Amino acid sequence: MNNPLDHAELNAALHTVHRAGMPGVFAEVRDGEEVWRGAAGVADLATGRPVTADMRHRVGSITKTFTAAAVLQQVENGLVGLDTPIGRYLPRLVPGELGDAITVRMLINHTSGLADYLPYAYPSLKAFPSLADTTPESLDDNRLTRFHPTELIGMGVAARPAHRPGGTPGTYSNTNYLCQLLEKVTGLAAEQCITENVIERAGLTDTELPLGPEVDGPHAQHYEAWFGMIDPPRDFSVFDMSWVGPAASLISTVADLNRFCRLLLAGEIVTPLSLAQMQRTVPVASFEGKLVDYGLGLHRNQVPDRGTFWGHDGSAWGAGAISMTSADGTRQMSIAVNLQRWNRLDASGKPQPHPLDGAIAALHRVALGVGSAEDRRGHL
Repeated sequence: MNNPLDHAELNAALHTVHRAGMPGVFAEVRDGEEVWRGAAGVADLATGRPVTADMRHRVGSITKTFTAAAVLQQVENGLVGLDTPIGRYLPRLVPGELGDAITVRMLINHTSGLADYLPYAYPSLKAFPSLADTTPESLDDNRLTRFHPTELIGMGVAARPAHRPGGTPGTYSNTNYLCQLLEKVTGLAAEQCITENVIERAGLTDTELPLGPEVDGPHAQHYEAWFGMIDPPRDFSVFDMSWVGPAASLISTVADLNRFCRLLLAGEIVTPLSLAQMQRTVPVASFEGKLVDYGLGLHRNQVPDRGTFWGHDGSAWGAGAISMTSADGTRQMSIAVNLQRWNRLDASGKPQPHPLDGAIAALHRVALGVGSAEDRRGHL
């Protein structure tokens, strides 16, 4: 089904998200050669400064697609084997039987079984990802804390594993993506390797893996609500992102995200054979407990009436983003928002519905062209 871009409908959907409680939302949607960019709301609640579609933004775990692509490039170079045990590359970080059992593929498709290190890096998030007993103090306490990736990997390796190596469904874990592997085989820090071989290769002029805590250039404040426990939400746009590094620290724009995904699916970042490896999926349980079809740094999404889309979503403290591209590369959407964890919790710790949930889902339908325009308007 061909659903060309309806600019008025896209603008209406964007403003509905803002009215539902999102401080600021901005997006780029593409259909073939046609491009729409839009923004609604504010970048700064204190000043009323508006968001714009060209703002730079933390995009969280969309970083993993870039990191996976960098690993596949080293597979192409003969420096990495996807089914080689990680212990052959990093015997001190992943030692003994565990290093022999976990392959590179298991790391980047989240079937390694390694636990996420986050609750050990931020002790007051001890119940993460269970939410009922968490508190937000560590976010303020660690704004400028500098972690070394080997320190974080050690926390994940030492923790009780989620399941046996190679087991499915896999378990989503940032430990898998800290990627000392790239440094080992290239001699470059992972961030430098990804920058030179992926970001610069794709010509992404507004994308970077930051070395400091600031977001350089025009950007929105990043408001974290932590499930109503930070009220009013606080800005965490200044934050040392070494706690996620090559797993989730990327800063980008919606235009750069679409360009990257378009080139990736066209076989211009990795070879078509490597892309086919990235698109071999397994079921993986997300932090929220939902099963997703996960490849090597890519989600597969079956969209009604539109077919297969590939992409990733991501979250940082106060910032969220999603980027999806149709399998043929013709339809794309990248959307960014500057409030996270807006759902309050009930007595059992379960997130409660919020008007933003439906408004954002409706924006996604409009952006992807799902159903008829009349049907979509019924959801706005």
